[in-house]
Amino acid sequence: MYLNIDQSKPRDVAAFGRATIDLYANEIGPMEDAVTFTKYVGGSPANTAVAMSKLGLAVGYVGKVSDDQFGRFITRYLAQQGVDVSHIAVAAPGVRSGVTMGEIKPGECSCFMYRNDCADLHISCAQLDEAYIASHKLLLISGTSLTHSPAREAVFLAMEMAKRNGVAISFDLDYRDGTWDSPEEASVYYTLAARQADMVLGTREEFDIMEKLYHPGNQNDDASAKWLLEAGVSVVSIKQGKQGSHIYTAQGKTIGGIYPAKVLKTFGAGDSYSSAFTFGLLKGKSMEQALRYAAAASSITISGHSCSDSMPTLSQVEEYMASHEYVLPD
Repeated sequence: MYLNIDQSKPRDVAAFGRATIDLYANEIGPMEDAVTFTKYVGGSPANTAVAMSKLGLAVGYVGKVSDDQFGRFITRYLAQQGVDVSHIAVAAPGVRSGVTMGEIKPGECSCFMYRNDCADLHISCAQLDEAYIASHKLLLISGTSLTHSPAREAVFLAMEMAKRNGVAISFDLDYRDGTWDSPEEASVYYTLAARQADMVLGTREEFDIMEKLYHPGNQNDDASAKWLLEAGVSVVSIKQGKQGSHIYTAQGKTIGGIYPAKVLKTFGAGDSYSSAFTFGLLKGKSMEQALRYAAAASSITISGHSCSDSMPTLSQVEEYMASHEYVLPD
């Protein structure tokens, strides 16, 4: 096992943090030309929770949504997807759930996030139920919960609760430009959280943000992984987009490949990757197998219009793996 997982725990993963609304353009092209939008549940932890549930994992959620139609839509959708919503709280009146608007176009797609004082940033220490966190094998933390208080403090308390109850911690950097007061602030809190995690996942660009103050000029995957492994992290995943991914453990480095995809939009690939990769590790698969699951899930997700709705089932992932060629980067 690459992660120290307590298999006696009754539930698999508890996701923490951002559960919001996605509004994605129906018209293909730049945002300024979009006329109509389709509403989905979004946010990296919510997308990942849905994806893990579709893969067959028992998934819980620690979150907070608005006391309005959007909040009820989020909670209802997650429940319909098999996610336990018993620990999603409702924010005070007037506090709104965040909204992301995304364009659909060939190549890199842009999105606009509206997260000023949004509901999931109001997750508080008082809301946390240690017994609930302790009942899961793994706690999934997203970096967007670190941007502001009181969610920031709740993240560190949740991680402490996880550690003292033998729950593994996965930290997805999930950097979103414009949601932090400064990149330097992100570097501080990312580093503090990463040092407490068992698994850290992010893109090369996200690792550069984390290392801005502590390891300036790193920009090297081997060096980025080295200090995290020395700090006690068990698995470091650095995603390279079309070039696959680099995984580091005490056993060494593994290079992950990709499957071909018919790309409709670029959103959601990282969340799908994280869900299937984590699924593989929780199920005791080899690192190479876990990476194949992650690559297939990502390719399926970016061919669909949404993030959450486009997350594949286990059978869809395995069928994709059987019918497409897995390509390792040069």
